[in-house]
Amino acid sequence: MNKLSRKDLLLVSLMLFSLFFGAGNLIFPPFLGQSAGTEMWVSMLGFFITAVGFPVLGVVAVAKSKGLYNLANRVNPVFASVFTVLIYLSIGPGLGIPRAGSLPFEMAVAPYLPAEFSVTLARFLFTAVFFCVAYWLALAPTKLVDRMGKVLTPTLLTLIAAIFVGSLIKPLGGYGEPTGDYATTPFVKGFLEGYLTMDTIAALNFGIVIALAIKTKGLEEEKAVVSTTVKAGLIAGGLLVAIYSILGHLGAMSGAIYGATENGAQTLTYVMTYIFGTQGALLLAVVFTLACLTTCVGLITSCGQYFASLTPKMSYKLWATVLAFASFTLANMGLNQILSISVPILNAIYPVAIMLIVLAMMNRFINESRLVYSVTILVTGVISVVDALNQVNIRLGALTTWCEYLPLYKQGLGWVTLALGAIVVTVVMDKVFQLSTSNQTTKVKYVEE
Repeated sequence: MNKLSRKDLLLVSLMLFSLFFGAGNLIFPPFLGQSAGTEMWVSMLGFFITAVGFPVLGVVAVAKSKGLYNLANRVNPVFASVFTVLIYLSIGPGLGIPRAGSLPFEMAVAPYLPAEFSVTLARFLFTAVFFCVAYWLALAPTKLVDRMGKVLTPTLLTLIAAIFVGSLIKPLGGYGEPTGDYATTPFVKGFLEGYLTMDTIAALNFGIVIALAIKTKGLEEEKAVVSTTVKAGLIAGGLLVAIYSILGHLGAMSGAIYGATENGAQTLTYVMTYIFGTQGALLLAVVFTLACLTTCVGLITSCGQYFASLTPKMSYKLWATVLAFASFTLANMGLNQILSISVPILNAIYPVAIMLIVLAMMNRFINESRLVYSVTILVTGVISVVDALNQVNIRLGALTTWCEYLPLYKQGLGWVTLALGAIVVTVVMDKVFQLSTSNQTTKVKYVEE
């Protein structure tokens, strides 16, 4: 068997889509649309790059490298260990999973609680049920394709389609005016907003989940697994582009009627209420919960498999239990505390993840050169960490001052120029070194002869 049937390929693609599409993916596009207004499509192009393009490439890169550690090891063994653990912790129990558990409660349940009902108790009960279901689904990773591809994802897509059809029957109006950075640098602003989905980082985790899912369908040959991963990524990416476009369009139309909102959840609430009346809130709650549940299951699965591989004495089931319980505990801290640390962390990690994926896609051209990998990642990491620290008012003296002179630094992209420059310089250096070594070898052979 060297390829999956169309049905199995579609199921794997829907599973990958559901792994990516959490509540964050649901609220950021409409907020982007509402804020960008008439510049929505320009902003959305930038958003597509970091929220769709790099995540899909990330899954492919990890599949081709046979794991995130193997990919990161091209930089340095120490970096591979530290970066891999950091990625799994941040996207897993440290940030990603608790956010996925608390977001549907905060956005779709808390606003509708009776005034006399304790929010703390309600959050505890909601997250307890939520993580029990997520844990149960994650206990059988080999069944994820069927459970998510056949049931959860089609249900989620049907609900979103119903929202779109409702907007056609009862249109909101024209696009509003762009605000803030969307009025001056819409493309760059959209590019940076894509960070918040966390999908490029998540993709480095999900690559192993998708590869496992494909192998459970009977495909074992590595080339066939990678090829199928690429196809599934393209299908999932196409779905993401379509859904983001719909949500961005709805948000842009709502801006003309309701004006600025505090967040994408509020934007969606206005849209749902306008289209479906008071029942729209219930529909939105179901959509939020399903979107978060599918992502949460994928994160528990990928993190559990990774940590189980590090600790032979702790089984996957035990790790899934630990991850679910730890995430449940942190989720009850509240969404605001979780989100307060997410932006600086993402700004520090995301550029490194992006460049690691870029280098993986160039791997054949650069011959897996450790020089190219290490220098590029070092430069990117330093600039992104300095920028992230600066955002929380921690300056590193002359280094921060110097970084502020970099092109695009004020837009949050100061790392781009130096990263691309590092690739060019190190590739040239590597080629010169190889040529020099080759010439010396030829001379030695000539002398010996």
